[in-house]
Amino acid sequence: MNNSPEMRKEFEHKIAEITKCMKKKLDDKRYLHTLSVAYTAGCMAMRYGYDPYKAYLAGLLHDNAKCITHGKKLSLCAKFGLEISPVERENPDLLHARLGSFLAREKYEVEDEDIISAIAYHTTGKPDMTMLEKIIYISDYIEIHRKPLPNMEEIRTLAFSDIDACMLRILESTITYLTEKKADIDEITLETYDFYKKLL
Repeated sequence: MNNSPEMRKEFEHKIAEITKCMKKKLDDKRYLHTLSVAYTAGCMAMRYGYDPYKAYLAGLLHDNAKCITHGKKLSLCAKFGLEISPVERENPDLLHARLGSFLAREKYEVEDEDIISAIAYHTTGKPDMTMLEKIIYISDYIEIHRKPLPNMEEIRTLAFSDIDACMLRILESTITYLTEKKADIDEITLETYDFYKKLL
């Protein structure tokens, strides 16, 4: 981002406005989670030399469609021509990422493609993620209000020391958890796991 005073002021104004919107749109628990993800994303961005304003904004918007009912998620995706995978149709909660990225652009007037993509892939991941995509994916997993998860201390340490190793560790934990629950696993999550396993 251009760090001129004018650009920073514009970002700060947008962040303030979207924070107000999220407070209205989300329930209290989800709003607290959202603020924590945004803060964590901003901290990770500073660690890895990425724009903290963009990371914070992406964190604020990552769950903007989370509190929409399942039925409305499905109808909105149909209305806007958003593709729905078999796994998403079976579990409409997963649609909040795809729908949220669409709403970030159309409703909240975010034009930055990296932010849009980070929102779209924050639940499934994808092979060869950008720095911001990784930051939002990881921040969503490690923020301080998350219930204790296996290996969380190790994962939080990796988040600020080796971001790709952190990605792999989270993907391993997620796939193990879903497998034990006998839940469907999105194909792109498996592809993401394979990518980072080979990378490392």
